[in-house]
Amino acid sequence: MENLLEIRNLKITTLRGKQSVRLLDKVDLNIAKKRSFGIVGESGCGKSITANAILGLLPYPLRVAEGSIRYDSKAGERELLQLSKKELREVRGQEISMIFQEPMTSLDPIFTVEMQMYEALSFHHPGLARGEMRDRALEMLRRVNIPRPEQTLTSYPHQLSGGQLQRIMIAIALINDPRLLLADEPTTALDVTIQAQILRLMNDLKEQNDTSIIMITHDLGVIAETCEEVAVFYAGQVVEQANVVELFGQTAHPYTLGLLRAVTSLGGESRKLYTIPGIVPPGGQWAQGCRFADRCEKCMEKCRQAMPALTEVVPGHLCRCFLHSEEVEQ
Repeated sequence: MENLLEIRNLKITTLRGKQSVRLLDKVDLNIAKKRSFGIVGESGCGKSITANAILGLLPYPLRVAEGSIRYDSKAGERELLQLSKKELREVRGQEISMIFQEPMTSLDPIFTVEMQMYEALSFHHPGLARGEMRDRALEMLRRVNIPRPEQTLTSYPHQLSGGQLQRIMIAIALINDPRLLLADEPTTALDVTIQAQILRLMNDLKEQNDTSIIMITHDLGVIAETCEEVAVFYAGQVVEQANVVELFGQTAHPYTLGLLRAVTSLGGESRKLYTIPGIVPPGGQWAQGCRFADRCEKCMEKCRQAMPALTEVVPGHLCRCFLHSEEVEQ
């Protein structure tokens, strides 16, 4: 495989009563080796469920209705959606790891940091002696800049700060040297200074470990800090995708432009925060045409009648908008 991970035509549905409702619609993504890929969008756009689908962690009644997720593992190319539960458990944590959104709820409050780090190691390396696991755990805590790692090992989650817990989550995620790291809003609950430290840490670890990262966030500042490629999600679709420099310099989709204006508006002359009007439509309640039409300042009549296709604006820059192409989604 040319890429580390390739997602094709991914569709995720849920049950609402007896009716099947689509939450993610025909998503295609390529995650290159040793690169950082950002997924950005408002809450409810389909970012987190995409990451959970990769690891087979979709909670019932969500399910993958259609699509392919191919991964270039150490043992060769594998179709993740066809793996058994046992095979998936072997992939999770060892080849693909995930940093969850809330470290306080991701770590077990009744076990020490030491026990939780040992569990991540012993599951994939059952022959390791306790001394070897301790050395590996201390090494990882030092790599994520945890002060007094020996003391931290014997601490419980409630005895540590949010920034420390997030670093510990990163340490656990990287303790088995995975090739792909999924980071779901890894800095949401942190203050600005700790957030900057975590982002620098993830960039450093990516370089040291040759790990690819999928960064899931609603913050375009985080994307600019950490990613080389970015996909913008809206209402279960990719509406724009490009490398970061192209996306910020030549923004094509009105939704992406709205996200950027919301970030930059306070630095303008008006000093007034810009907001995109309306809200993301719930799954199954999408309009017939463009799903952003009701919130778009540049909406045309055609936008309400047909779905624009995701087309190439310039080489490597994809956009789903009739402002750039007349092509209709089939």
